[in-house]
Amino acid sequence: MRAFRSSILHFLDDPATVDEELCYQYFEDGMLVVADGQVKAVGATDDIRQQYHDIEVIEYPNSLIVPGFIDTHIHYPQTDIIAAYGDQLPEWLENYAFPAESEFSNRDKAAATAEIFLDELLRNGTTTALVFGTVHRESVDAFFTAAQRRKLRMICGKVLMDRNAPEYLRDTPQSGYRDSKELIERWHGKDRLLYAVTPRFAPTSSHEQLSRAGDLLTEYPGVFMHTHLSENIDEVRWVQDLFPESAGYLDVYDRHHLLGRRSVFAHGIHLEDKEYQRLHESDSGLSFCPTSNLFLGSGLFNLDRAEQFKVNVGLGTDVGAGTSFSLLQTINEAYKVQQLRKRKLSPLKSLYLATLGGARTLDMDAQLGNFLEGKEADFAVLDYASTPLIDRRIRNCKNLFEKLFVLTMLGDDRSVKATYALGNKVHERDS
Repeated sequence: MRAFRSSILHFLDDPATVDEELCYQYFEDGMLVVADGQVKAVGATDDIRQQYHDIEVIEYPNSLIVPGFIDTHIHYPQTDIIAAYGDQLPEWLENYAFPAESEFSNRDKAAATAEIFLDELLRNGTTTALVFGTVHRESVDAFFTAAQRRKLRMICGKVLMDRNAPEYLRDTPQSGYRDSKELIERWHGKDRLLYAVTPRFAPTSSHEQLSRAGDLLTEYPGVFMHTHLSENIDEVRWVQDLFPESAGYLDVYDRHHLLGRRSVFAHGIHLEDKEYQRLHESDSGLSFCPTSNLFLGSGLFNLDRAEQFKVNVGLGTDVGAGTSFSLLQTINEAYKVQQLRKRKLSPLKSLYLATLGGARTLDMDAQLGNFLEGKEADFAVLDYASTPLIDRRIRNCKNLFEKLFVLTMLGDDRSVKATYALGNKVHERDS
């Protein structure tokens, strides 16, 4: 049993649905008590000391402890093409993503990339992610092997893609089903690892393949479903051409029984009200990916609409179209996207989205997202003096709200002093 002393912030509910003072707990001088990888207690230091005597205390002065960040959409095989110049979604896939992913039939390539990818997540305070592999089984095996060794809570899946893609990246409805089934039985629920059935997006899967994906969800009700939805205007039109019988993009997935509590749809920029309503009814979630949406010129996510229809939303970096592994930088871009929509995104809401909101979107809020007793002890230590500019700005802040806004606008991997998984340090910033 150990205690971690610092300022501590965690969320109890969505700031959009409850009064501000009820949505979070903040301890200016707080202690987080961890035992056997789980949260034992959190509170003010004076209160915790009365309950726990002779306990080892690790102190982080001039810092803020928050729950580990949760990335609800990211592609690990695209690590090496982050910041690839000059295309919108269809051309970007053809010119960059597909060629990069072709290399992941090579287990050594996949394993080396998985190591770098996980290093970057932890460097940025991210302890859980919903991750795309490639069409190759080797990509998922390599990723889960690396995540298991680090004892991380990670979700990943083999891409399903049997048409409208280079032949070297296609599977078939039957081989995709068979390979996914084998991977589910090998990895889902092993230690902290979970599997996601992963059709890339509707245009690259036939009716038969989408139906087989639905079969997997029926046969293995605890697995996730992870795909893309309404990212690009031309993509939405293309889906309508390919599936003329559907009542819209989301309806393609719905007809194949792919909506549900553990279904997460990345982007969801160009949705109609009936689609928001159906997402709510099915308890499906959306991943808001502002850096990639801006980088590819895809559009501006409508957070207001998602909130009005009570749709679960988390944040996604969407590397490699996304331009940073940092959820602090992702929040920075999310703020600007909402400004363009004439809406203010508060730092409380944005940090909720990066922690408890992400956990709720992934149906994992019983395990992750805040510091309630019994939760898995994954957390990040944010440094109020990580750069000279941040240090100067923080010193001029009048309250917590201002400090959080400075961190989310100016912070990046340099702001993460340390990252912990199950109460064990898995990253420490170089001094």
